[in-house]
Amino acid sequence: MAKRSARAASAGKVTALFDATEWDPLERRGDDDREQSYLRKVRPQSQNQRALMEAIERHSLGFLPGDMHEKLAPYLRPLYDALNERIGGKRVRQLMSEGAIEIAPIAYMRGRTLNNAFVLVDEAQNCTYGQIKMLLTRLGWHSTMVLTGDPDQTDLLEGLSGLSEIARRLEAIAEIAVIRLDERDIVRHPLVGEMLTVL
Repeated sequence: MAKRSARAASAGKVTALFDATEWDPLERRGDDDREQSYLRKVRPQSQNQRALMEAIERHSLGFLPGDMHEKLAPYLRPLYDALNERIGGKRVRQLMSEGAIEIAPIAYMRGRTLNNAFVLVDEAQNCTYGQIKMLLTRLGWHSTMVLTGDPDQTDLLEGLSGLSEIARRLEAIAEIAVIRLDERDIVRHPLVGEMLTVL
């Protein structure tokens, strides 16, 4: 009974709104001066935080809706296009439903051993050294693994992509082939190869 009345009293307590312009994180005034209702509702604690929240409300692209496959679909479109072109959309869907073709994020490979598989790691320039090392060590019996990527087109910060370093180290192993392509190997419009020589 005592616990219930204490809970009811605290629930009825009105907390005064804190003026975000008065709070300074460098001043040690104790937690009593800070907004405590953050457990239920996020409120800005400074002018910059307020500007950030307003910018998110006005300009944010938001999160991608749907399950994992729906979220990945925009990024996997080139892969789906290539598969559909080679073996047909209906056959691709059938093979995916059977599990013969699996498309998964890198994080989902941790802890797995890929036996009797052909593994393609696409856009590997966007993987860190640690991620590529983890992927390579997933290789099981009767499997082939291919990493593709362009070190010049990484989305990571400078120095974070591990593709070039991994390729340099693996060249010393006779059973591993490292192939470097240039503009002469581009199979898109001939102008793309010419543009890359000057861009």
